[in-house]
Amino acid sequence: MHKNSGGPIEWLIPLAFVATASWLVWHLPAFLLDWLPYTSESLKSQVTEIYLRSDVTPELPGVFGGYVDIIDVAALVLLPFLAVFGTKTVRPATMEFEGSTVMDRFALFIGRVTMMMIAIMTVVMLYEVFMRYILEKPTEWANEMTLWFASFVFLMSGYYAMQQRSHIRIFLLYDAVPRWLQRVFDTVSTILIVLFAFFLVYGSYKQVFVNKLYKWELYGSAFNPPIPATLQPMVLIVITLVAMQAILNLIADWNKEPEIHTDEPDEDEIEMIKRAVGQD
Repeated sequence: MHKNSGGPIEWLIPLAFVATASWLVWHLPAFLLDWLPYTSESLKSQVTEIYLRSDVTPELPGVFGGYVDIIDVAALVLLPFLAVFGTKTVRPATMEFEGSTVMDRFALFIGRVTMMMIAIMTVVMLYEVFMRYILEKPTEWANEMTLWFASFVFLMSGYYAMQQRSHIRIFLLYDAVPRWLQRVFDTVSTILIVLFAFFLVYGSYKQVFVNKLYKWELYGSAFNPPIPATLQPMVLIVITLVAMQAILNLIADWNKEPEIHTDEPDEDEIEMIKRAVGQD
């Protein structure tokens, strides 16, 4: 039986992780300018202008004589600490698959981060509705910020779903074969996932990390967030995590007893749902 989740630490740490990661993403051009100097003066001027327009703390001096300030450095140090601490403190809910590896627990933590991002998106959308229809002063940033967050939620949810074995599957043939053949199916599907991830990363990493991230490509709107510069690298990062998780799932489930899927209600699952929502 899993311990009940939902303690304050389990939700405050993901919230702090989202805030810290958001700060780093928004100020990433400072790190690019200081630590990965541009050889093209025109590109350097372009990225510098973008950063100076979006810098949240322009009054703070750079700690290395450049653009990275003390808050940027603190966020860079804090982010991995929050990831490690969040991974160690996350507790699976009653209906969640816990797993036995550090990566399984990290996937659970990413699930909590995703939940917090959905909550933030909801608040932003409610704020935009209030500003637009009550005060008649719509914002320029709310819609695109929601789109930006939703894209990250979509990607990270896929990683969490892989760890939970909750992707949509068709079991018609799978349930009809013996366990040894089910293992063959699982192995083939894992190989296909890994091959897809490999060729996606291999074929696009230069386009993504050089033409999008390094050049800090913007969305091209009034708010103009760096959605292309940040989202496309995230696709490659997440698909790599998904492939790694698929391998771990294959190993963890290798000796699992055959599972028969039916259309009949699962009474055990219904009871777990009732316990999760506090019903008798």
